Amino acid sequence: MVKMKTMQIGKPGADFEMVERVVPEPGAGEVRIKVEACGVCHSDVFVKEGVFPDIDYPRIPGHEVAGRIDKLGADVANWEVGARVGVGWHGGHCFNCAPCRGGDFVNCENGVITAISRDGGYAEFMLANETALARIPDDLQSAEAAPLMCAGVTTFNSLRNSGARPGDVVAIQGVGGLGHLGIQFAARMGFRTVALSRGQEKENLAKSLGAHDYIDTAAVKVGEALQALGGARVILATAPDAESMTPLIDGLGVDGQVIVVGADAASFAASPVQLIPGRRSIRGWPSGHAKDSEDTLNFSSLSGVRPTIEEFPLERAAEAYARMMANEARFRVVLKIS
Repeated sequence: MVKMKTMQIGKPGADFEMVERVVPEPGAGEVRIKVEACGVCHSDVFVKEGVFPDIDYPRIPGHEVAGRIDKLGADVANWEVGARVGVGWHGGHCFNCAPCRGGDFVNCENGVITAISRDGGYAEFMLANETALARIPDDLQSAEAAPLMCAGVTTFNSLRNSGARPGDVVAIQGVGGLGHLGIQFAARMGFRTVALSRGQEKENLAKSLGAHDYIDTAAVKVGEALQALGGARVILATAPDAESMTPLIDGLGVDGQVIVVGADAASFAASPVQLIPGRRSIRGWPSGHAKDSEDTLNFSSLSGVRPTIEEFPLERAAEAYARMMANEARFRVVLKIS
């Protein structure tokens, strides 16, 4: 039997371990992917620490996958061996019930979440449902495409569904793994893009990514600074810091919204007085399904959006994960596998 290298988690809270497994065979409606790159995402903590319920261990993490189809399972008609594909959080579903049709893959009984309900991309090969696949444009390298399957689609999809129009003030809170992509997407969508971060050290970086304005949230009141620009139609909160989100509400214009994509388990306060007069709102946004991911890849290809990445080999996954969790990476960590 042909073996492959994998980095797995044996139980919740366990260390990464390199294990050889038999290369899996695709079933009906599945493809086998030869993984070329896999992003290391903060959401991998769900597998690493067992935060998400009902995970069967051992489990291989990784939901920012880029590679090539190596083998087709039965009844796969829309894909070909050798096709460059990406796989994200949304691991495929049957499209037969209301939650799936609405894109609610978390609550879909028949849905698949990559690296949660099946093994992910910290491996030389993986299986995926054909409904999970997004085609990667030729001009995107696999290491560049991988982070777009989660960080990319999350920021792109939330912004394009926000209701903001070209010329509207759109602020991106945080210039990190999510934020540095959000700034690029917002600027290329035609929004007046405002980067929000603590300190002046990221101002030049933010403007090089496309931000028209930069607000140092440690030096001024962010609400007043945004109101001086006319009030934000959208503020995309990418930093996983609930405490820093409350002041953002005061920077919204009429019908403005804070869209939260930076996951934090802590609560944050919002008073009715902040929300009611300006018809303001707060909403969350997950990533998206395979078509959303493919749209993200195509838009990135056309507009020149690229993640800033640090590459590690598969056997250094533990080091890569630790660097990401310590917020030391600039800005996305990618395992270069094949």
